[in-house]
Amino acid sequence: MLDKNQIAAASSILHDHWRAGTKFDALDASLRPRDRAEGYAIQAAIENYSSGELFGWKIAATSEAGQKHINVEGPMAGRILPETIIPDGGTASMAGNEMRVGEPEFAFRMARDLPPRPAPYTVQEVLDAVDTLHPAIEIPDSRFADFVRAGAAQIIADNACAHLFVLGAPTATDWRARDLVEERPVITLRGQRYVGHGKNVLGDPRIALAWLANELRALGVTLRAGEVVTTGTCHPPLPIQSGDVFAADFGVLGKVSVGFA
Repeated sequence: MLDKNQIAAASSILHDHWRAGTKFDALDASLRPRDRAEGYAIQAAIENYSSGELFGWKIAATSEAGQKHINVEGPMAGRILPETIIPDGGTASMAGNEMRVGEPEFAFRMARDLPPRPAPYTVQEVLDAVDTLHPAIEIPDSRFADFVRAGAAQIIADNACAHLFVLGAPTATDWRARDLVEERPVITLRGQRYVGHGKNVLGDPRIALAWLANELRALGVTLRAGEVVTTGTCHPPLPIQSGDVFAADFGVLGKVSVGFA
């Protein structure tokens, strides 16, 4: 098991590359996580470098396309830091971004804490703890030059490819009465239209949300009131470039957009 000094050193390396917009091949063998638990321990240390309270959580690889994109077999959680937030309609820098994709996502803001406990949370228990639903866009990236070969443990340590995040306004519609599985947001990019599907998010964005709550529960981490959970892309990651505007229209659930410079 990595000791606290090794965990801190690995986290520092990953954070420094993120701040500099640079890439590297892999963590040194002496610092490399050997399993998901060690990956999460390294990831947790990134909060020590943040300028404020944790904004929320992302789920990577909730769809088959997302899993293929980073060559992993299942979902993983990452932290959304406050300094990574781009305002709705704002502009995101492309500097240092090698992954260069945008992802339309369903995001939930929590109304109350879900602390660790022995029994898993049910989907309904997690939904009962939600405040609002938001359309969102994630702009992921990795600190690894070859993220396809990094492996799940290193990707988790790399904050599950968290980079930048855009949160739309909370929907005014009664989203609890809608079948999110069949929501089909329309993404507009460079004059082309793409249609997402709620079922691409672990079969149901609500199931993905419950997965995140239980992943944190198993790690001994509380999902806190006010934190946002973005549940993974509902469309295969779409290539982006400087000058683009990525707009996602979730119909009655709202709209969200971001430009790239």
